[in-house]
Amino acid sequence: MDAAVQSYVDGIAPEHRPLFDRVHGLILRTYTEADVVLSYGMPTYRVGDRKLHVGVWQHGVSFYGWNKDRAAGFLARHPDLVSGKGTIRLRSREAADLSDEELGDLLHASLDA
Repeated sequence: MDAAVQSYVDGIAPEHRPLFDRVHGLILRTYTEADVVLSYGMPTYRVGDRKLHVGVWQHGVSFYGWNKDRAAGFLARHPDLVSGKGTIRLRSREAADLSDEELGDLLHASLDA
């Protein structure tokens, strides 16, 4: 992880760090070839020409850059997580209700070729 990304991660509020670490770990375990860079001021995971931006906000973790069509199943199961056009917001206090498998579905929809 480069210094800019590490600085972002180091600045995450303690109440949201476990959720970010969970997402970060899932991505890197699933996509060992992923590059992690800072883009648009947040960690961005690049796999080939696909990318997923993962940012921390005041209540949890947000995802940007996912493919709406490919994520249709995830979105249908979790419409309450969609916030505006192109944003999925997962609140830290609700994250335990979302399994790693479900979260993996979003990651696959975003980063699989």
